[in-house]
Amino acid sequence: MDRLQSALALYQEAMGYTYAAALRAAATVNVADHLADGPRTAAELAAATGTDADGLRRVLRLLAARDVVQEHEGRFALTDKGAALRSDSPVPARAGILMFTDTMFWTMSHRVTDAMGAHRPAFDEIFGRSLNDYFDNDAEIEALYYEGMETVSAAEHLILARTGLFPDTGTVADVGGGRGGFLLTVLREHPGLQGILLDRAEVVARHRLDEPDVAGRWKVVAGDFLGEAPHADVHVLKRILHNWDDERSVRILTNCRRAMPAHGRVLVVDAVVPEGNDPHQSKEMDFMMLAARTGQERTAAELEPLFTAAGLRLERVVATRSAMSVAVGVPA
Repeated sequence: MDRLQSALALYQEAMGYTYAAALRAAATVNVADHLADGPRTAAELAAATGTDADGLRRVLRLLAARDVVQEHEGRFALTDKGAALRSDSPVPARAGILMFTDTMFWTMSHRVTDAMGAHRPAFDEIFGRSLNDYFDNDAEIEALYYEGMETVSAAEHLILARTGLFPDTGTVADVGGGRGGFLLTVLREHPGLQGILLDRAEVVARHRLDEPDVAGRWKVVAGDFLGEAPHADVHVLKRILHNWDDERSVRILTNCRRAMPAHGRVLVVDAVVPEGNDPHQSKEMDFMMLAARTGQERTAAELEPLFTAAGLRLERVVATRSAMSVAVGVPA
């Protein structure tokens, strides 16, 4: 590739944000729900969504270039790739898209150069308040964030529950497990297991475990995983360690190690970064963590010393059909 072609290719890369912005626009006005009954023109969709026909057509044309929709003879239709934009999808993606493209993430990503410097500005240096205050002062943003995380995670639950890493009997503790969506899936897939959901009091108060098919097989515990973990045969840390620096990650793992028997294990579910330069969603997620100035997505080699420091041995890393992998730790 000559220098001219290099420049042209890099310009194309620099405009990549336009796709995310178009995806957000389509999700914001729920355009996909109006395509449920078949293809429609931009004018028909604009009337249904309260938008301008020409502006909506141009947004959809960009999404058609990424196979989210198709355009044929002036009519747009959803593709298989775009199907999860519908609100009646088994795993509706709208909340996750709005979360990932929220102003908070846009702003922090734009300031990522600061995060590469000797001083990494904290969230409150950029936004003038802490992350907790940011959510506390805007109930809509807080609800969007938690709903977004739940829908993003929901797409992974069944895949992870069927990895073969859960025993037939015993107790599994979902540490920092939010409202219990993943634990609910695990209990349904493994009827011989008991479950414990650990998270902050205000979170577990809104748990989702009160379902007839898992009745009597779970309990919720209000607590802080930086303080201690409940006793269990299997401890799950799903999308937890990537939020924290090495020191606090070791503390979380140590708490799990102290609360497990000799035959116990910890399952760290994160986007483990593979070796090499092939595309993998973990690298985009790690960029977001850098921009957010909190934790990081780690390679297996970066996870191993954390396990060792916590009195664990990294037994293996199991890749899945999602962006998530499972790092299995056992007592050293």
